Amino acid sequence: MRLLVLGGTEFVGRAVVEAACARGWEVTVLHRGRHRPPAGVRSLHGDRTAPDGLAALAADTGTWDVVVDTWSAAPRAVLEAARLLHGRAGRYVYVSSRSVYTWPWPSVDGPAGAGEPVEGAAADAEATDYPRDKRGGELAAAGTFGERDSLLVRAGLILGPHENIGRLPWWLTRIARGGPVLAPGPRELAVSFIDARDLADWILAAAGQRLSGPYDLAGPPGHTTMGELLDACVRVTGADAELRWTDPEVIADAGIEPWTGLPVWVPPGAELYSPVHRADVSRALATGLECRPAEETVADTWRWLTRIGGVAPLRPDRPPVGLDPEVEAAVLAGPGGVPATTPEEGASGQ
Repeated sequence: MRLLVLGGTEFVGRAVVEAACARGWEVTVLHRGRHRPPAGVRSLHGDRTAPDGLAALAADTGTWDVVVDTWSAAPRAVLEAARLLHGRAGRYVYVSSRSVYTWPWPSVDGPAGAGEPVEGAAADAEATDYPRDKRGGELAAAGTFGERDSLLVRAGLILGPHENIGRLPWWLTRIARGGPVLAPGPRELAVSFIDARDLADWILAAAGQRLSGPYDLAGPPGHTTMGELLDACVRVTGADAELRWTDPEVIADAGIEPWTGLPVWVPPGAELYSPVHRADVSRALATGLECRPAEETVADTWRWLTRIGGVAPLRPDRPPVGLDPEVEAAVLAGPGGVPATTPEEGASGQ
């Protein structure tokens, strides 16, 4: 199989490239040159934000069985690439997001009829907001290649090595510092995510099966729990961290935002919980989706993080995540209290 990945040097795109190389596929990547692509691929350079950003691809004589595009900004960039590649590629896979749904996103607990895409998106639009940009990318891919030859991958929460949003790396680096750690409860709260490598494996298998149309891709409900996830962080880092499980009400009273202040976590009963952690992924499971154990994702992410010096790369177009150490210490101290050990004083090092 001949694969073209538009991007291919960061997170999901990189996972797709590595998975394809492992299968013996012939892989070409178009990228800006900011990051070195995996070994064994053919590189083309181009910046899709520039007027001539696809010049190298236009001049290339290659043809491909599958194109994978992870673009997240102006939909017109997807439209331009799809138009250029129509007739030179057999299938266009666009990695989208569950954010394209109107609220509430569909879930196993959600109301019947949930799942309509957001309005106001256009294939030829400039950048607006994330949901409409991703929906515009979908319209560009499907409108150019047709519904039969396009696959729209509506991904949920993605974790794993090379993560450039910072969610799991934040937890790993925080726990690696040791000391008391604010752990958002309840400990048995079910959470789900998909490892970028499992997402990549499904994409390539789906392309081989010639699947088309939209698919929701996330971990199945109950994939893991907050307790299992954070316990795994403690084990793999070898830190002297003490997880202090804290009621959601205490966290809310402290003004800490779920999902961003404490990455991954959403309190049970919150409006965001089911859409994020209880997505209906039955169609993807029926077509071969397999999700590795959470501990494997945590261990491999920590291994990658330590290999690059302990600081994860972050996308400049996404807001930072994580909790200020002073806020954490104040919550751990309780009303009017003084923490016996601050996170910095309890650090064990990395």
